[in-house]
Amino acid sequence: MTTAAPSVHARALSDTPDWWRQAVVYQVYPRSFADTNGDGLGDIPGVTSRVAYLAELGVDAIWLSPFYPSDLADGGYDVADYRDVDPRLGTLADMDELIAQLHAHGIRVVVDIVPNHTSDKHVWFQEAVAAGRGSAARERYIFREGTGPDGSEPPTDWVSVFGGLGWERVADGQWYFHNFDVSQPDLNWSNPEVRADFVKTLRFWSDRGVDGFRIDVAHMLTKDLTEPLPSRAELEAMPIDGTHPLLDRDDVHEVYAEWRAVFNSYDPPRTAVAEAWVHPSRVPLYASAESLGQAFNFDLLEADFDAGQFRRIVADNLALAARSGSSTTWVLSNHDVVRHATRYGLPDAERGTDGRPTLKHGNEWLLSGGQSPTLHAERGERRARAAALFVLGLPGSAYLYQGEELGLHEVADIPDAERQDPTFFRSPGVDMGRDGCRVPLPWTSSGSAFGFGRGGAHLPQPEWFETYAADVQDGDPASTLSLYRRALALRHGLQTEERLEWMDTDRADVVSFSRPGGWTVVTNFGTEPAALPAGEVLLSSGPLAGDVLPGEATVWMRRA
Repeated sequence: MTTAAPSVHARALSDTPDWWRQAVVYQVYPRSFADTNGDGLGDIPGVTSRVAYLAELGVDAIWLSPFYPSDLADGGYDVADYRDVDPRLGTLADMDELIAQLHAHGIRVVVDIVPNHTSDKHVWFQEAVAAGRGSAARERYIFREGTGPDGSEPPTDWVSVFGGLGWERVADGQWYFHNFDVSQPDLNWSNPEVRADFVKTLRFWSDRGVDGFRIDVAHMLTKDLTEPLPSRAELEAMPIDGTHPLLDRDDVHEVYAEWRAVFNSYDPPRTAVAEAWVHPSRVPLYASAESLGQAFNFDLLEADFDAGQFRRIVADNLALAARSGSSTTWVLSNHDVVRHATRYGLPDAERGTDGRPTLKHGNEWLLSGGQSPTLHAERGERRARAAALFVLGLPGSAYLYQGEELGLHEVADIPDAERQDPTFFRSPGVDMGRDGCRVPLPWTSSGSAFGFGRGGAHLPQPEWFETYAADVQDGDPASTLSLYRRALALRHGLQTEERLEWMDTDRADVVSFSRPGGWTVVTNFGTEPAALPAGEVLLSSGPLAGDVLPGEATVWMRRA
């Protein structure tokens, strides 16, 4: 293996074990990032080919969504082998080279671990189906006898997250449980062999130089399937307080305590962040130093561009982080939600009495093929730039999703025949799925697949990608890409202690906070201009007019 000399933008790899606490982490969805072999799928060498771009952007780490062997029934989250690379995406040697190149540029590597379920092509599941009732192989999964006189009815009426029945029958008449797609059988985390194998996986990747792990649906692993099993209605009526049969059980932290011992055996310790959709009061359990160490905060994914919502979310999540001793995370977009430039260009979400959206934010727009309601694209981009500077000014770590630094919108008008997300196929006419945020990136304004690869793209790219391409934005000081580069460069010099102080403003739609060292962030969530405090302007999300902050804009300042 040869490692090329780092580019002019490379930084030394941080040697502090707390590097993750205020890191900027860039999520790479490998199949949609860059394709080097022309098969229409992004690959690991494609990511390596863009390491200099990531270094110039200024990120501290990348998070790689699943790159393991997979049938792509769920975008790679149906894993057939946790200790290998999908041959369509590369080899283990390619992965070693990527890690080496990233480290040479001062960028750490976080990989996705999908522990709730395997693919039905995993050797364990193939063994389980072949071995039959009562076998040790079936004990790795959740198999049950059916109901009815001949067992032809499922064990319960539970439904999967992707829609449809949560059980599937095999040839000998037993049923297996799948919380997600039928091709994703749930593992039995009461089985010691399952637990031991994932420890082996964590060590496999840690030994290869991986710095941390993002844990998929971290709240769903352990289950209590003591007979008799509850009905769907009974299940939905149960509190999710640590004792629920399927969700957010207290005993899942026994698994993570074992993982934490593995992480801490390395120098520096490997990190982990939980994807845990749980009640806020339960988040510190996952973020504690005895468990995974950090947990995603998804509240901004459901928030409107609204001063009150943003300030409440920041205050609440900083308080939760203080309870666990961790740092919080800030996320505006990822591979599962409508891109925030689009969300902010649509009408605010309808909300219930609890303040949470009653409709999936942006899904009604996707259902119309992007025709209704009207998308105000320019406004969405303006708000997205303002929100990005607001978030990047906060204490804690920020997770960016590939393409947000280009200001990309969601792609709505993907023909049904070209969609890939099982959510769409299992919920026709109800949920359009997540393909619109997973469309391959535009690197160039011309050429095959806008520079993604010479063989086209696995999801159709719209013509408007031409104006958002990285090569168009490179060197344009007014572009979104230039804004992100300047923000991340400044952030490295400005970030100090993990705290903020709210500053008084004379308007409810203007939010301001200061960070240690005199760094101040001011965001105008309204549409009317607001007076700026005295001081030096360091960066703004859009043009300023003297000492006035325009509507829907953020400024970083050094207070006088």
